[in-house]
Amino acid sequence: MKINNKYMIGSVGLALMLSSSVLFAADTEGQRGQLTSKDYSFVTDATRGGMEEVQLGELAKQKAGSPAVREFGQRMVNDHQKANDDLKQIVQKKGALISTSLSHHETSRLEHLQKLSGADFDKAYISDMVSDHKKDVKEFEKATKNLSDPELKAFAEKTLPTLQEHLTQTQNLEAQLKGK
Repeated sequence: MKINNKYMIGSVGLALMLSSSVLFAADTEGQRGQLTSKDYSFVTDATRGGMEEVQLGELAKQKAGSPAVREFGQRMVNDHQKANDDLKQIVQKKGALISTSLSHHETSRLEHLQKLSGADFDKAYISDMVSDHKKDVKEFEKATKNLSDPELKAFAEKTLPTLQEHLTQTQNLEAQLKGK
C-alpha cells in the first residue's frame, strides 16, 4: 500500500492542531476556576482593557498638552485601577487566574502613543479613548445581561455608569480639541 506524502503530512498537521486546541482548552479550563468560559472571557477582556486604561492614563498625565486631557488621564488611572482591584478580588474568590500582560494590539497602541506629545498626543489619545469606551460600554451592557456569575454581573452593572461617563467625557474632549 502506497501512502501519498501530501496526505500524510496533512494528517499529521491536522492531528497536531487538534491536540494543541484540546491542550489550550484544558489549560484555559484550569485558569478559569469556577467561571464559565463566557464569564472568563469577559474577565480577560475587562482585565486587559482596565490595565491598558491605567497605563494610557499614566502616559496622558505625562505627555498631554491640554490640562483637561491630563486630568482625564488621572481619572482613567483612578477609576480603572479601582475597577481592576474590584474585579481581581472577585476573580480570586472564584479561583481563576487572570493575565497580567497586555495583548499585542494594546501594546502597539501604547507604543504608538508614547511617540507623541502635546496636541498630537491629545488628539490621538482622546480619539482612542472614544472608540475604546464605545466598545467597553457595549461589552459591559452585554455583560449585565449575559454573565452567569452573579458577582461578575453586579460588577458589570456597577462599572457600566462610570464607563458611560468616560465615554461622554471623551466625546466632549474630542469636540473641544477639534474646535481648537
